[in-house]
Amino acid sequence: MGVAKYIKDERGGIKEVTYQSGIKVKPAYGPQDLEERGFTYEKDLGAPAPEETNERFKLMIANGQNGLNVAFDLPTQMGYDSDHPLAEGEVGRVGMAIDSLKDFETAFAGIPLDRIGSGLTINGVATIMMAMYQATAEKFGYSKEQISTTPQNDILKEMIGRGAWIFPVEHGVRLVGDSIEYAVKELPKSNPVSICGYHIRESGATPAQEIAYAFEIARAYIDNVVKRGIAPEDFVGRFSFNFNVYGNMWEQIAKFRAARKLWAKMLKNEYGVTDKKKLFLRGLFGGGGSGLTKEQPENNIMRGAYYALGAALSGAQTTALCSFDEAYTIPTPRSALLSLRTLELLMDEVGLRDTVDPLAGSYFIETLTLEMEEKILEEMKEVKKLGGMVNCISSGLIQRKVSRQAYEFEKGLQSGEYKKVGLSSPETDKISNDAANNKSGKTNVELHEYNEEWARKSKANLKELRTARDNKEVEQSLAALEKAARTSDNVMPHLVKCCHAYATVGEMAGVFRKVFGEWNEPDFY
Repeated sequence: MGVAKYIKDERGGIKEVTYQSGIKVKPAYGPQDLEERGFTYEKDLGAPAPEETNERFKLMIANGQNGLNVAFDLPTQMGYDSDHPLAEGEVGRVGMAIDSLKDFETAFAGIPLDRIGSGLTINGVATIMMAMYQATAEKFGYSKEQISTTPQNDILKEMIGRGAWIFPVEHGVRLVGDSIEYAVKELPKSNPVSICGYHIRESGATPAQEIAYAFEIARAYIDNVVKRGIAPEDFVGRFSFNFNVYGNMWEQIAKFRAARKLWAKMLKNEYGVTDKKKLFLRGLFGGGGSGLTKEQPENNIMRGAYYALGAALSGAQTTALCSFDEAYTIPTPRSALLSLRTLELLMDEVGLRDTVDPLAGSYFIETLTLEMEEKILEEMKEVKKLGGMVNCISSGLIQRKVSRQAYEFEKGLQSGEYKKVGLSSPETDKISNDAANNKSGKTNVELHEYNEEWARKSKANLKELRTARDNKEVEQSLAALEKAARTSDNVMPHLVKCCHAYATVGEMAGVFRKVFGEWNEPDFY
């Protein structure tokens, strides 16, 4: 039975399929279509209190995890201390609460920072967390040359897709540039930025837009650093990317294969990079939070396995999975461990990391990759035509496009054009949802419970810190930071000194707020 006949028999007639990127898929592919046309295991970890985070770090490392990915609570992400009025009710709710170096010392106690790399999932105050990580390592006796950290540090994607920005666009880009310059000169094993198409996709962008916008964001950062007199060859190899895997698996695989080719071409043709190793697209492909459902959460275990499969088949070096309960709250240790075991089963037992790009040569995948390249290039050209990513964000143009696409996708879900098991079949799903929940309407899944005691403890620790530290040293270090912020001096060395003096996150971010002001997002609806 041929492929086309099988599809016709099963579907009762051949149906044309169109992917979210706008690519039309045929029922079968052959040579004429082409004629025409190693893993790191990571899991977001960030319990509310540094002590609990430290316990989770050690648990996951003991169970085979070889990289840490730290999640922070919203007050920390927004540069507020735990006792700030705006932090009320949010301290430790979605990640670890960090007020000062003292908290980092607790969280990373006993972790071999010369052997375990750490991702820091934070953006608006990424420079502060990067400095704090270095200061922590130095407190523990490591040199800055020994440590490996990757702060997310992608403020432009926050302005498109997530919303945890603080400072105006140009100042946000300046801070990213400062961290890249500092890493080039002082942190040889650290990667200063992880550019996130992931969150842009989560906000509604198509797979093609996800890649295109991430590359145009990267261009903005590259251009900022080049203006400082640093050659692209000296730092682009330290860029990493964070991309999303959810939805149609073939579309995702083609997306990543196309992205690799386009990134290498961009660096070689536009920035003169010749070192082949620095042309590689380095990144973490995984997660897929928007693909998961709050309804029937156990289905997310299977979804996660297939997302990891898609990442492996597209040649990811690193992948991480959302835990099946993340639609509700911070993952439990059990669900986090289940995500890690899913990756280990696929990579070590099933053999998905035995070879790179195993689908190369497939008529379908190769054709789809070429079509995806065209879609990505179209989006990139539009951004450049409109004056670049900084201008597009400042004016709200990109935000408007992504919001519109999110609306179109939601319409597709409701109409049945896009399928999501647990949401797309009201009759059977009602039965399944009733079975998954108890009589009170609550899920039967064990959940991580929020405890107000964490906030009270953070506030008490903060009060004690402010009394015990050398406040004169704090004032002097903050004054030096303000002076650097008002000039073109790199702020990173001053942030490290502030951290060593036990200045708080809120105090350091407060200096930047005083100098830079805060960004007001343009109206784009």
